Amino acid sequence: MIVTLIVICEVGFWVLLAGGLALRYFAKMPRTSVAVLLCEPLLEALLLAVTVIDLKNGAEPDFKHGLAAVYLGFSVAMGHGLVKRCDAWFAHRFAGGPRPAKAPAGGTARTVHEWRTAARWTLAAVLAIALLQGAIWYVGGEGDVESLRMWQQRMLWVIGVNLVIALSYTLFPKKAEPARSRH
Repeated sequence: MIVTLIVICEVGFWVLLAGGLALRYFAKMPRTSVAVLLCEPLLEALLLAVTVIDLKNGAEPDFKHGLAAVYLGFSVAMGHGLVKRCDAWFAHRFAGGPRPAKAPAGGTARTVHEWRTAARWTLAAVLAIALLQGAIWYVGGEGDVESLRMWQQRMLWVIGVNLVIALSYTLFPKKAEPARSRH
C-alpha cells in the first residue's frame, strides 16, 4: 500500500503542477493556480501520515517505509525549485516569457551552480535521514530497523557523491566560453 501511495503522490504532484500552470497561463486564473499548487504539500503530508499509521499498526519497517521517507525528503527539498523551473518553462512556451537560463557552462558561475545543486541534494538527503531516524526511534528496539538504516547509508552516499561533484568543479573548473559576437 505504501509503494502505491508513493506512486499516487508522484503522479498527483505532476497532475497538480500541470493543472496549476494551466490555470495560470491558459485560464488566466492566477489565484486559483496558487491554491492548486499549494495542495501539493498535502500529498506529502498524506504519505507521512499513512506511513506512520502503518508502522503504528505493527508493520515491520522495510524497503517501502524507507522509500517513503526518502521520497518525502526529496519532495520537500527539491519540490519548490522544480515548480519554479516548470513555471519558467511554461511561461516561455505558452505565455511569451523569456527563455529560462541554462546552467552556466563554466567558470566561477558553474562552480557556484554546482555547489547550490549539491546543497539541495544534501538537504534532501539530510531530511530523509532525519525522517528515517524518526521512524527508527518510533519503532524502537522491538522491530527490525535494518532496512531503514540501509536507506540512511544510501543517503550518505548521495551526499558524498554530490559533494565530490561540486568539489571537482572547484578544483578543476571548466573554462568559461568566451562571448560570441554577432555580426
